[in-house]
Amino acid sequence: MENQSPAPPKPIAEIWKPEMVSLPRLTLARRVYRFFFGYLVRLFAISIMRITYKGRENKPRKGPAIVVFNHLGDADAVVNLASFPYTGEIIGKIENSYDHWLVGPALRAYGVIWIHRGMPDRRALRAALNALAEGRTVAIAPEGRQTVTGGLEQGTDGAAFLALKSGAPLIPLALTGTENKNVYGHMKKRRLAKVTWTMGKPFYLNAQSGRRDAIHEGTRQIMEEIARLLPKAYRGIYDYVE
Repeated sequence: MENQSPAPPKPIAEIWKPEMVSLPRLTLARRVYRFFFGYLVRLFAISIMRITYKGRENKPRKGPAIVVFNHLGDADAVVNLASFPYTGEIIGKIENSYDHWLVGPALRAYGVIWIHRGMPDRRALRAALNALAEGRTVAIAPEGRQTVTGGLEQGTDGAAFLALKSGAPLIPLALTGTENKNVYGHMKKRRLAKVTWTMGKPFYLNAQSGRRDAIHEGTRQIMEEIARLLPKAYRGIYDYVE
């Protein structure tokens, strides 16, 4: 995207609830809830969007794996919840546990690894590492927020840290058409918004000698892999990627 203004600073968590941060237990009740919740989300997704799926053969059947995706709008969560196996774990901002009278309780019942953005949240990272150690899939948006520029923003280092620490493969996922303006605009007109869901092949981060350099280089590699799956107009600061 040409001549776009610099993005504002990344957000910092508005609330502090470390006691809520943990790895959700996969009890029988939660497994049942996730199964039916995923079914309902899929029904909702097809009622408001026309989703074109690409690269479904790359979707992990089981973990450990880290799914990294671009974050365009609220519908990202709907599309992803409708697409991932119900045992997958989501890393989400702590604010989502309270922001909406329906969404908050639904996500708390599903079980989310809540994260406090804009600060080193060791509890969230530890929970995600434990999930990977148990063979689960973890989904995370490396940008750390919904884009405010319309294209990819600078990635944050959490996903790279998890990949290097756990040795788990990364699976890039690219979404288009899930912008709030597009989805909500079509809903008002009672039309289906056109959305694409494209999953790339698994990859591993290149090993580096220094830990800090390895994480920074890993973040760049992650964002470039996502960018390669996106049309040029969505690549943002990574539009140099071919």
